Amino acid sequence: MDVRIEPSWKEVLKEAFNKPYFNQLVEDIKQAYQQETIYPAAKHIFRAFELSPFTQTKVVILGQDPYHGVGQADGLAFSVAPGVALPPSLRHIFLELQTDLGVPLPPSGSLEVWAQQGVLLLNAILTVAAGKPGSHQKKGWETFTDAVIEAIALRKQQVVFMLWGNYAQKKAGFIDPAQHLVVKAAHPSPLAAHRGFFGHKPFSKANAYLIATGQQPIDW
Repeated sequence: MDVRIEPSWKEVLKEAFNKPYFNQLVEDIKQAYQQETIYPAAKHIFRAFELSPFTQTKVVILGQDPYHGVGQADGLAFSVAPGVALPPSLRHIFLELQTDLGVPLPPSGSLEVWAQQGVLLLNAILTVAAGKPGSHQKKGWETFTDAVIEAIALRKQQVVFMLWGNYAQKKAGFIDPAQHLVVKAAHPSPLAAHRGFFGHKPFSKANAYLIATGQQPIDW
């Protein structure tokens, strides 16, 4: 299948795009967009890949599925467009960043500046029906994003994987910790943030690892 996606990702994921499940996934998602309100906008489904080409990706932050509220999902995990109120998980991420590196709370919830530095902000499920969290589970997105994680883990070295919450940590089986840095913590949601997300200092850990492996740190 000819998928419109950033060229380096298109090459890396060409086998996935040609598998029967992916063809069925595309048909199901096209139909969903015709029948009800789906987030993000169709043009932003692969936005994380556009902003963070495979050749430049050095950090992966894995979310679950897009925000399901009006105007929230922008195609990047945990990110919202400028002017949109911060969802609780994103606010907690910014609070941890402030504690970890002293970065003041930003005026915008857009994480595009991270993505442009090689931070792949990847949701395990890339679409969701309005007001229905988890509604596009088990349609095939998980299989596709498994292939993404596996490709990064096998074809790149010294990548930082931030796996927040049990759902994200299921992807750890694809990652060799001898070849990459895996940072695990509780999810930043209100239900879990105080049980192991706050205080785990992911941003300083990531930058220390990138510097130690001769890479440019992220300007968080």
